[in-house]
Amino acid sequence: MIGRLKGILVHKAPPWIVVDVNGVGYELEAPMSTFYDLPELGREVALFTHYAQKEDSVSLYGFLRETERRLFRDVQKVSGIGAKIALAVLSGVPVEEFARLVQAGDVTALTRIPGIGKKTAERMVVELRDRAADFAGAGATIGSAGVPADPQSEAVVALQQLGYKPAEAARMAREATAAGDDAAAIIRKALKSALR
Repeated sequence: MIGRLKGILVHKAPPWIVVDVNGVGYELEAPMSTFYDLPELGREVALFTHYAQKEDSVSLYGFLRETERRLFRDVQKVSGIGAKIALAVLSGVPVEEFARLVQAGDVTALTRIPGIGKKTAERMVVELRDRAADFAGAGATIGSAGVPADPQSEAVVALQQLGYKPAEAARMAREATAAGDDAAAIIRKALKSALR
């Protein structure tokens, strides 16, 4: 696979760029976060890339920063989200801001990103909250090593690891949570009610 390209920037017209690598022109689609920081035409550029192959097409995406590529890949793991919306996310907000919005569960702010409706934003919060710390790197506010900070989020992650779908795990944890519960208590109660 193609993981990185370094060459001369020969064309840029959002969302497309072409990088000449030893006489071969690679056409890449890039988010606006990358476009803003591209050098002038004729200058050297190095890009992290994501190669995607479908039945009827092959696509190459380019990013100036590894955090952008990681976010692009993780956002597409949310059910119903493809490359187009992942690019819209990166074009709409910086990586650190997206991580903050997901951690805060700010569905309203997420729906301001073009192409993201309320249900998609809610799925993003549920499915990406436990990985949001990784997007922003060391500056993220979730507990160390990407562990969710609150017991309910911890329980959601654990229920997902037990095989429950993200939305179902979130519902189960929410219904089982009482004031003062730790993650273990929430998980125990959620599993007990699921067996009824």
